[in-house]
Amino acid sequence: MNLRHFITLNDLTADELRAIIHRAIELKAMRENSELYQPLKNKVLAMVFEKSSTRTRISFDAGMTQLGGSTIFLSPRDTQLGRGEPIEDSARVISRMVDGIMLRTNKHETVETFAKHSKVPVINGLTDRFHPCQLLADLQTWFEQRGDIKGKKVCWIGDGNNMCQSYMNAAKLLGFKLSIACPVGYEPESDLLSATYDHVTLCHDPLLAAKDADLVVTDVWASMGQEQEQKDRCASFAKFQVDTRIMQSAKDDALFMHCLPAHRGEEVSADVLDGPQSVVWDEAENRLHAQKALLEFLMQ
Repeated sequence: MNLRHFITLNDLTADELRAIIHRAIELKAMRENSELYQPLKNKVLAMVFEKSSTRTRISFDAGMTQLGGSTIFLSPRDTQLGRGEPIEDSARVISRMVDGIMLRTNKHETVETFAKHSKVPVINGLTDRFHPCQLLADLQTWFEQRGDIKGKKVCWIGDGNNMCQSYMNAAKLLGFKLSIACPVGYEPESDLLSATYDHVTLCHDPLLAAKDADLVVTDVWASMGQEQEQKDRCASFAKFQVDTRIMQSAKDDALFMHCLPAHRGEEVSADVLDGPQSVVWDEAENRLHAQKALLEFLMQ
């Protein structure tokens, strides 16, 4: 079997991405029907966390258990990673003892280096540049609610961060239009904008970006590690809150997503987050099912 990693969405073809999404929907139905399905029996996933987590840790841990496998939680303070062992050496050692590795880390280069030296599949659980596992859950949620996303308009409002950049990759892969609105100075990477030019537009007006959108998405203004920038970011992003006015600019049946945790009254108003167009709780649950489909795809 050829070794496959999941570092960004670009590690999948469009057909593979759609297959994983549809498989996630099937696995969700199987769980709801209490069907026992354990294709990863006796398989072990090592989970390396440099950043704290709720949804990523629970979904991978529960997902592996439900598929018949098990997980090992590793943090820098528990391993030689925190004492200066080269990433290359850690990858070589850990991958000889487990069947897959998931990393939630700061620098994207860490995951790339791990994958380069690993004997088993490596999954990006989050880096400073991309969060592809969350996109699997977001896309599953859209497919469940509305069908295929090809040809639709998605609006991203907020920081040009790892979530925004993962949406850019998804737009190119699945053929939807992505309209990004962010403050000046908080744009996504210029190289990625060039690579996704045919599918992505960038502006600094959230109302304009949201016009006739089928899906509106946002994220916190200050991600983990940016807390010291909170005051400056709140000032820069003040006009980029997703509120009723923004949702009214989108289509009448537009959905709202947020990867959570959310700050009501900052990047999103409470009436939108808790309102009828919001599917954030389905989106959060689908981390479990989407990642089970990914684990099956990579490790079976």
